[in-house]
Amino acid sequence: MKTKALAPLGLLIFTFFSPVFAQPSPWLDEEYLEQRTSQLTPTRSAAPSQWRVIWTKEPSTRATVSWTTGKKGSEHRLMYGVRSSDDPKLTESIKPQKNGAYSSARGEYFHHARLSGLSPSTTYDFQIESDGHQSPLMHFTTAPADDRTFRVLFGGDSRTGIEVRAQVNLLIADLSEKDNQLIGFAHGGDYIVSGRSWSQWSTWLSQHELTVANSGKVLPIIPTRGNHDGGPLYDEIFDTPGGKDKNYFFTRLSPDVALVTLNTEISAGGEQRFWLGQTLASLRSQVRWLLAEYHRPAWPAVKSPGAAKKFWVPLFEKFNLDLVVESDGHVIKRTVPIRNEKKDPTGIVYVGEGGLGVPQRKPKSDRWYLQQPGMTGAGHHVMRVEFSKTKMDYEVILLDGKQGDNYEFSVR
Repeated sequence: MKTKALAPLGLLIFTFFSPVFAQPSPWLDEEYLEQRTSQLTPTRSAAPSQWRVIWTKEPSTRATVSWTTGKKGSEHRLMYGVRSSDDPKLTESIKPQKNGAYSSARGEYFHHARLSGLSPSTTYDFQIESDGHQSPLMHFTTAPADDRTFRVLFGGDSRTGIEVRAQVNLLIADLSEKDNQLIGFAHGGDYIVSGRSWSQWSTWLSQHELTVANSGKVLPIIPTRGNHDGGPLYDEIFDTPGGKDKNYFFTRLSPDVALVTLNTEISAGGEQRFWLGQTLASLRSQVRWLLAEYHRPAWPAVKSPGAAKKFWVPLFEKFNLDLVVESDGHVIKRTVPIRNEKKDPTGIVYVGEGGLGVPQRKPKSDRWYLQQPGMTGAGHHVMRVEFSKTKMDYEVILLDGKQGDNYEFSVR
């Protein structure tokens, strides 16, 4: 059902600290964590490393496969093909359309191979080759072009707590391995402490290898710029998502699901606000589920409201977004439905605020918009959202695999 009419949000289904995993979480074991991190690919050679798949606008038919080499090299290519039940058949080959040296690096280079013409809801095997050195065989699945059910992970703030960040990445890999309907990962920003530090980015990129499941499954990342991500490295790493000096765009996750990614590190008004209004006006009449994601929160659980509250919230309410994901606060929060600065069953729910490795803070739970049926908490976590024809299910998964929160949204 597609409609602009207002409808109350779904009833709260809340089960704090219920189990998600039946087995213990191996990534919590220090010896296991040390073993896995010791297997990360070195970056100071001609061999490919720090691989990632990036989604922006059209994930059903396009994806960018990116990687790092420790030398400029002369021959780089991506081999790929549709997964079959037999041996992998990497029938296609493409050279990266963009190569270059990372800013302030020690001689490392980035390579971006932009794929197009892919088939929706299709699993592609791929392997990276640089100067004769090959990556492991991996695979990802394109977004659907039909109305099937699927899931996406959300989360932000992986900048400090490097050991915990590695544990969260292994949690992500485990979730991905066990769930064929999980197809992507939207990162809410603040990957590292200083966006101009290549050494910090390099550590993050190497640890990102840990999100690859044992089967080789990769979750494409939808990137968001955070306040710690300033400088040119962000665009060099993620292939300038949304355009240089902008970094805002929308991702059509399916014909009935759209995610709008905004940039809180440039003006929230002016051109970005105009683009947001035009984009939401177009998407709202087309999709069942309309979401937004950005870094600095409009309805924070710790800090003061960002510029999003003044410039974007009125548009969110005008076009009746179904969910807004925020980061930056380093807590777990879910607001009450908000409209016109008050609790309203037709309002917008805001969730977040960042738990991918950063030390957690104490939320200011006395704020009116965090009262029941909202919630607050603290703990390293990822958020998982399931999109189906009749409902949207939101849940928080803690580092130990327990469920920290869940909520069911009805179609508006």
